[in-house]
Amino acid sequence: RMFHDDELEESEKFYVGQPRVLLLIYALYNTLVARSEMVCYFVIILNHMISASMITLVLPILIFLWAMLSVPRPSKRFWMTAIVYTEVAIVIKYFFQFGFFPWNKHVDYTKDKPYHPPNIIGIEKKEGYVHYDLVQLLALFFHRSILKCHGLWDEDEKGDSSSNKEDTDDELSLTGGRRDSSASLKSVNLAASVESIHVHFPEQQTAIRRKSSSSISQLSHRSSFSSHRSKREILKNINHTTFSLNFLQCKLCVIKSHCGLCCFRTLQVYVPIRQFFYNLIHPDYSAVTDVYVLMFLADTVDFIIIVFGFWAFGKHSAAADITSSLSEDQVPEAFLVMVLIQFGTMVVDRALYLKKTVMGKVIFQVILVFGIHFWMFFILPGVTERKFSQNTVAQLWYFVKCVYFGLSAYQIRCGYPTRVLGNFLTKSYNYVNLFLFQGFRLVPFLTELRAVMDWVWTDTTLSLSSWICVEDIYAHIFILKCWRESEKRYPQPRGQKKKKVVKYGMGGMIIVLLICIVWFPLLFMSLIKSVAGITNKPLDVSITITLGGYQPIFTMSAQQNQLKTLDPNEYNEFLRSYRGNTAALQFLEGYAREDITRADLEGNSNSLWTISPPSRNKMIQGLLNFDADFTLVISWTIQRTLEEMYPYYIKAPSDSLAKPIKQLLRDCKWENITVSLVKNTSEEWWVLNQLEKRHKTPQESLELFIFSDKVSPPSLGFLAGYGIMGLYASVVLVIGKFVREFFSGISHSIMFEELPNVDRILKLCTDIFLVRETGELELEEDLYAKLIFLYRSPETMIKWTREK
Repeated sequence: RMFHDDELEESEKFYVGQPRVLLLIYALYNTLVARSEMVCYFVIILNHMISASMITLVLPILIFLWAMLSVPRPSKRFWMTAIVYTEVAIVIKYFFQFGFFPWNKHVDYTKDKPYHPPNIIGIEKKEGYVHYDLVQLLALFFHRSILKCHGLWDEDEKGDSSSNKEDTDDELSLTGGRRDSSASLKSVNLAASVESIHVHFPEQQTAIRRKSSSSISQLSHRSSFSSHRSKREILKNINHTTFSLNFLQCKLCVIKSHCGLCCFRTLQVYVPIRQFFYNLIHPDYSAVTDVYVLMFLADTVDFIIIVFGFWAFGKHSAAADITSSLSEDQVPEAFLVMVLIQFGTMVVDRALYLKKTVMGKVIFQVILVFGIHFWMFFILPGVTERKFSQNTVAQLWYFVKCVYFGLSAYQIRCGYPTRVLGNFLTKSYNYVNLFLFQGFRLVPFLTELRAVMDWVWTDTTLSLSSWICVEDIYAHIFILKCWRESEKRYPQPRGQKKKKVVKYGMGGMIIVLLICIVWFPLLFMSLIKSVAGITNKPLDVSITITLGGYQPIFTMSAQQNQLKTLDPNEYNEFLRSYRGNTAALQFLEGYAREDITRADLEGNSNSLWTISPPSRNKMIQGLLNFDADFTLVISWTIQRTLEEMYPYYIKAPSDSLAKPIKQLLRDCKWENITVSLVKNTSEEWWVLNQLEKRHKTPQESLELFIFSDKVSPPSLGFLAGYGIMGLYASVVLVIGKFVREFFSGISHSIMFEELPNVDRILKLCTDIFLVRETGELELEEDLYAKLIFLYRSPETMIKWTREK
């Protein structure tokens, strides 16, 4: 009770007694305060996603290449830069909102043009042009108030107070040197200048901030620095001194030159940037972390966005989904380019992670940040012909990529861990890790690609086949370890039969699954058209009649209003006419009223009969010959009847082959029609008329009923296109092969499956990974030989896997 305070205790009781909603608000506010810099980053990125202009592009790049790479936190200089830049951007946008500017006179015409200069710069006239900038400025001021409350706003000035005077003297000496070069060169103190230049770098302040993060670490560091300096620190100071001397020589040289002031200003920008990245790659202290899994997940999400929204990265945004394009054997160029780029960056990121090279990661981060921003905001709008702010899929992809940039910056700032091998799913031994790991291994080529990449970019003495052998053994042992741990958590007493819940739960599920696989094609093809089928009405019905091998005598088609759907009364009357016909009723059972279309074709041919005179005479001679193949004799004035040649009922299946429906024809005979030739002074054409029609019409005409089969939805067309036999051959038989291997290959794997305790084998595999990371390659060979001998010796395997 030495530090007991009644007021603090009463305050604690007061807050505990508050409503939960109020406590939740307090917790959210505390979270906001603790991560106020993340709020600023989010608002800046959101502002750039909405505006998508050159004005808002600067701060996101500074976030990923300056703020998030600063140790231990962004400096006051960055926050002041962000605040001042936001204020200037607001003033510039406000100034260009006046109507006297030429580009503001036709805003409605130019607002959607991606390459209109005011749209690219961000000075176009629009409603709410400054809303997000004001929110961004408010967030920056909120973060500044948080830093001031915790005494972190003036931390940089306190850490560099000792070097301010030297910097000032150095600047004054150089200024005086520009006035009188001969006098200043004589008065320059080389040692003092070197020291002042050495502490003048802003990024040296970063190193000081690292050392002054806590007073204890600062004192210990100073004492160790003064007593015994390590070889690495000595070499680093030598490099700094050499670099400082070179920089001093450059400063002395540029003073004599004509463009000395310009070069000096350039060096003032270049040198701090170079020193910043040098300190980043060679830190004094390194809080090692590993966020590769999160970066991989972010890239995977971007990959999924590309696959399902690839049309947003192409010219035509009204394209179908990827399955429809691939089913037509068409690979969109935008989809191919985006997939290859995304996959390539994932491979490069994996290589850098395995090599543990921070310098390569920094270079890759800089190239990727500039490349992605240039492509997304300058190239993509021209490809898609619309602004980035109007492309929702591209905005989502960019936001996830920004999460990846933040994780990459955090990885660079903290450094890579010593050991990077091993799958992140093998860190625990439970059902979740087990099923996720097995699902990971089921993805085609993913396990093989990962194994080969790990072998390429990891120092090892093993061959590729030996490496894959170790990976396979480790994966197999991990799976066994998960099963053994589950057996320990849920033990089964000896001599007790299995519970019905387990038997009917697991066994019943397997039975249902196998039955569904066997009967899946029949069930799928039946339901896909009866339940999810879409009515496929005809758009055009054409009739062409030809006598012998001569030119067609009759051609007619029906479209639009000539194609009619039966009303309920007509449909019921149609069904009653076949009440006693079992075959017809069975056929009609598969069709609904909307699947039947009645086509009314005009009896007069829509084309003139332009037959050549020799063919005409020959056809007349054939018609006059009753012993010929012609079943009808026609003259100029005589009308003959064509018996049993008109189908009347036609089935239009999903394919292109239409067939007559014999079940609906009376006595399986086709209908009778009449054909006559009409001739005027110089032209002639044929007229056809159907004798028996359901809808009596006075003029010559033909009537045709079309029964249209339902077709599968477009999203399932690629699967339904195989047909029943195709599904059996491609799905059922393939799955059956894997199931048969599972049930028939058990006896051959008993020696490697029934291992009671796999801890020692698992430890041997992890030891191989460990010595490989530490560079003990000879020991790696010995441990690998021990692992191979263990699998070659059944007796040794029994001894190693006994229960303790």
